[in-house]
Amino acid sequence: MKAFNNLHSLICLCGAKHRFASLSFAQSDLGSASYTVEDLAKAVGAIKLTGDKTAEIKMLIADSRRVAPATAFFAVSGINTDGNKFVEEAAHRGACTIVSENPAPKLFPAAWIQVKNMAEAMAKAGKSFYGNSTESLKTIGITGTNGKTSVSWMVQKMLTDTKTKCGLIGTIHYDLGGRCLPASRTTPEALELHAMLSQMRFAECKAVAMEISSHAIAQKRVEGIDLDCACFLNLTQDHLDYHKTIDAYFRTKASIFTGELGTVPKSAVINIDDPYGRKITTMLTDKTTPITFGIESTDALIRAKDIVMLPKKSTFTLVSPEGEIEVVVNMPGHYNILNALAGISIIYAVGGDIKSAVKALADFGGVPGRMQKVSGNAKFDIFVDYAHTDDALRNGLSMLKNVVKGRILVVFGCGGKRDRTKRPLMVKAVQDFADIAWATSDNPRGEALDQIFDDMKKGITNPDKICFIEDRRRAINLAIEAATDGDCILIAGKGHETFQELGDTIIPFDDKRIAEELLSLKQII
Repeated sequence: MKAFNNLHSLICLCGAKHRFASLSFAQSDLGSASYTVEDLAKAVGAIKLTGDKTAEIKMLIADSRRVAPATAFFAVSGINTDGNKFVEEAAHRGACTIVSENPAPKLFPAAWIQVKNMAEAMAKAGKSFYGNSTESLKTIGITGTNGKTSVSWMVQKMLTDTKTKCGLIGTIHYDLGGRCLPASRTTPEALELHAMLSQMRFAECKAVAMEISSHAIAQKRVEGIDLDCACFLNLTQDHLDYHKTIDAYFRTKASIFTGELGTVPKSAVINIDDPYGRKITTMLTDKTTPITFGIESTDALIRAKDIVMLPKKSTFTLVSPEGEIEVVVNMPGHYNILNALAGISIIYAVGGDIKSAVKALADFGGVPGRMQKVSGNAKFDIFVDYAHTDDALRNGLSMLKNVVKGRILVVFGCGGKRDRTKRPLMVKAVQDFADIAWATSDNPRGEALDQIFDDMKKGITNPDKICFIEDRRRAINLAIEAATDGDCILIAGKGHETFQELGDTIIPFDDKRIAEELLSLKQII
């Protein structure tokens, strides 16, 4: 392993539309151990190495446009393009080696490392090149269909409040300890991920809370990551366009607990109110300590009782191995109690103090785009939320149903080029709770909106209470125009996002900002 004691960090974060997003560190010339092509070939288990094996590597890159001298370029075959098309460009820019699943072309000007599986090679390369940063970080991985962002933010606050500097990797941003970067995806590609963990280490972070998506697991982005704690929150239908079946989706999630990614977590925090969580507890090896939590499950190690749910907060008695303590969660809803239990259980799992965690939780202000209130002087409330599954919609709307005095009005959509089977389920969930709904565009991503709407219409249970409006801004405006005193508008699906994906184009679109603008115009009129 090559330890980079004097790193000059060069961070390159590309947008979602770049060929392959890359975040990299460049090795300093001041006393760092040299990392060579041969070192990389050994780390990735090369099938064949050709060319100058002594050449020094200073960067790992998967975007040919960001290649510089002394770079190892990873020719990734992606959905939209094939990195092998750009190996000549990479060599021209100074790449000292190419990593590819393809054999080396004749008379190629740079070294060539042929690998069997590119995803595995990237994970091994990142861990080797940047050093195994997780050896010095309490590494917490959080997975589940819903709640990952909220729990990771809770955990970061709980640890930070107890003087444990904690990095964060997730859907909204990447907090590397010294800087925050906007997130291009929930869990970065392996090269980026290891670069980020290394940056956290050199920023003197002691822990990292990391959202782990099912795509990241399936694509081996987190393979070989040593988790001190892996947390399972829940599993409901999502991403079946990718995983095909709910069983395959579950097996993917479960694999971070079972050793299929090369390591097993030291502890597993599991929601056993969820039947899939119960199943995972039976799949753990004897090297993993199970820590169960729940509300309904009286056999959970950490659980909530005497729950009081109020319009703006919830209180409960926490039962844990350390006794009972009163907890205040300044966010409403049953699901936020479960999120709080998950966060507290994680702190317990990594050896933290539960009382300090509960104290930190009491002034946790929530997460951007997660049931976030829109400011304004209207006599009705507007919230934006990231809910984009039927289960998340049911959770949010059932909470609102218990606290809203007037009607519930919902603006929502379904993303394009994603799981089509969940679209009618989302419509049904909305119609089960909403008095009026406006179905509109979310992120069409190049799929025809007519097709998305046709899928959604299969879930209609009350056609008189739902309208289909193509323009999202107009749909939000119609909801504001329809709202009266005591009503509540939920704008669901995009949450914190500040853009909308239309085909190959990304345009600015912020639900919260647009709602505030339309609300102010109504008040002026």
